[in-house]
Amino acid sequence: MGAEDLSSLDEVLIKVRRHRTYLSRLMNAHDATRLVLGLLYLSRTARDAPGPGVPTWSWLLGQPAGRGSGIRAAVSKCLSHWLPAVDEQGADVGTRSLMPVPPPGSEGSLHALIRAIDSTQRVGPLLDQCLRDLSADQADGSHYFTPADMTRLMVGAAVPHDGHRVLDPVCGSGGLLVESHRYVRNRLELNPAMSLQGKEQHAHSSQVARMNFAVRGITARVFPPGDSLAEPEPETHDIILANLPFNQRDWSPEDKKEQDASQPAPLIPVDPRWPEEPPSRGSANSAWIQHITHALAPAGRAVFLMADSVANGRQHITRRLRKRLLRDDLVECVIALPPRVFGHTQAPACLWVLNKDKSARPGWGVLDRRQQVLFINARRAFEPIPGSRARRLGDKNAILILTTLAAWRGLSEYGAAATPYSDTAGWSRSCSIEEIVDRDYSLMPTSYAVEPPGPAQDTRSRIEQLKLELADQFDQMRHLEGQLLDVLEEI
Repeated sequence: MGAEDLSSLDEVLIKVRRHRTYLSRLMNAHDATRLVLGLLYLSRTARDAPGPGVPTWSWLLGQPAGRGSGIRAAVSKCLSHWLPAVDEQGADVGTRSLMPVPPPGSEGSLHALIRAIDSTQRVGPLLDQCLRDLSADQADGSHYFTPADMTRLMVGAAVPHDGHRVLDPVCGSGGLLVESHRYVRNRLELNPAMSLQGKEQHAHSSQVARMNFAVRGITARVFPPGDSLAEPEPETHDIILANLPFNQRDWSPEDKKEQDASQPAPLIPVDPRWPEEPPSRGSANSAWIQHITHALAPAGRAVFLMADSVANGRQHITRRLRKRLLRDDLVECVIALPPRVFGHTQAPACLWVLNKDKSARPGWGVLDRRQQVLFINARRAFEPIPGSRARRLGDKNAILILTTLAAWRGLSEYGAAATPYSDTAGWSRSCSIEEIVDRDYSLMPTSYAVEPPGPAQDTRSRIEQLKLELADQFDQMRHLEGQLLDVLEEI
């Protein structure tokens, strides 16, 4: 794009954000942003009327702007007709109630928004801006969308290919699936033939995901809203990407249903995801990981975010989970991420990479990494966000992590072929599973990729240890809470 085009796009972005801010004074910010998303969706889908009397984008553009002109009703009519349904059959179940109604006094902003959106062909940046705003509006409720730099890191670590079946069981706005499509498209320089599937518990986010795919022209299946943990995946997937909910409290396995006390409990769990024992009510983290591993294809890979306590917690159920994962040689890489790079939580987190086949093979790498795990300590790999006290991972640090992982795999991407992998003190270390077993199955990268000795390092190590101990205590407290609830229900 030329400088003039970029300047024009910046003006449109400013206009859209200004009018969204104005709408936020008339309705809550979350609904205002979703209303703008709805208009973006209409600008790309409501073009050709399938029959007489159907409201279209051109019809909406022709509506007068004055107060009382009916533009609010026109926007609602257009949205009601064109919005993607939330059910599988395509019926209009709940769609009208999902999209907020334009409030009185919004006529001028609605008219200006429609004109601004129609003035540019580059709807993608407008969509990205709205999704960032929507994520910020929802962050206080711990229901946010994955930041773009983290999305690029996760997809780059998974290395999806054309023809892959990709699943996100907690897809939110669909950002990880969109990035998977972009990642493969940029390498093929043509539209990839991928199976993209997303599941989302919240109906509002499910509808946002459908709009996100439609505006970008991406074919993807978003299932009706529901809990992904409720039952096993019916089919396997080559790639699973997930920004999982940390320490989820409102989960309980189906095996916990009431049984007749006179009947003996079955010796083998009914659910194939828990071949040895079902996770307890307070162990949703463990349940999510086992749910994902069960859904992986024979050579499948999974990349997901998880609280630090799972990597190094001393709770029996998480320790047994790590033991099983290492026994089956599923763990490829664990990356300790910087604290405070997510707007919704202060809790430190790790990025896990699981792989069902770490042998040398095309599309993954030329090095055989069976019985080995790569640890990357990226705790200090962050940058400040200009104009705020917040921080982010940043694309530069994401590329550095991906370069290290690619070199360890033997991939030629990110310049890895020219620089073979070697351990770097304080950054990365490749360990055998035997060594990890000797360390009580710990998967915490900061325990392996240790900084060189020094006063500053000693202080950070002590702080890190205290944080882990505190997180472990919280984890045990949640576990005991779940056990107590189980006991009370049996009384």
